Amino acid sequence: MSLSGPRSQLSRQHVTMGTLSSGFALAVQPVSAETLATSAEGLVTADVAVPTLKGELPAYMARPKQGTALPIVLVVQEIFGVHEHIKDVCRRLAQRGYLAIAPELFARIGDVSKLSSIDEIRKVVVQAADAQVLADLDATAAYAKQQGKADPGKLAITGFCWGGRITWLYAAHAAQLKAGVAWYGRVVGEKDQGIPLDGVEQMRTALAAPGASPAARGSEVVVYPDAGHAFFADYRPSYRQPDAEAGWKRMLDWLEACGAAP
Repeated sequence: MSLSGPRSQLSRQHVTMGTLSSGFALAVQPVSAETLATSAEGLVTADVAVPTLKGELPAYMARPKQGTALPIVLVVQEIFGVHEHIKDVCRRLAQRGYLAIAPELFARIGDVSKLSSIDEIRKVVVQAADAQVLADLDATAAYAKQQGKADPGKLAITGFCWGGRITWLYAAHAAQLKAGVAWYGRVVGEKDQGIPLDGVEQMRTALAAPGASPAARGSEVVVYPDAGHAFFADYRPSYRQPDAEAGWKRMLDWLEACGAAP
């Protein structure tokens, strides 16, 4: 788990690129019995269309019904797309007073939620160019800021797996970002075989280097020794409740410390 921050300070084509999936992605069936389901009571939730230079991008948004000047959190998907788990994360954040929005960043390429093979999904994911993803996140942030309930000065991002890596990239890209929280995105996990611990230590060293930006030097890398990859994903067998709950609390505390909390 990686925490970054604080940070310093369209033309629209009428094209719709698919829609969001309902339920869980096909590749993660059957889901775990421990799957969490967050109530939408007291929330406004909706599938929305984010205008970008390359057409409208489908996204899921959740916010409290009451209140204004809500902090914005961009929620970045795993390789499985914006399926029910990512939507639930948005609702969890909304229940804590945030406007949370998750754009479907693979929408131009294909609907990964309907693919059962990880190899097939990877063929889609590798086509999502970093520059396009960052531009789409900029457009999503702009869209969220235009919603009358948002505080444009309080922008944060969190992402999981593939989205964890994107969180790191966006933290380096977006000067207006207050905070970022990356979950197992290339530099996390002592027992995560896809993210070796020596990579974690290299990232720690880089963040503390004399030439690092003030934002980087203010970052933290947290390792949960008994947690493997996707330990926050309660809908999968990889879920590890104690570490997931500790990480969630740490994230909320970090957003508050960086000035991105309600």
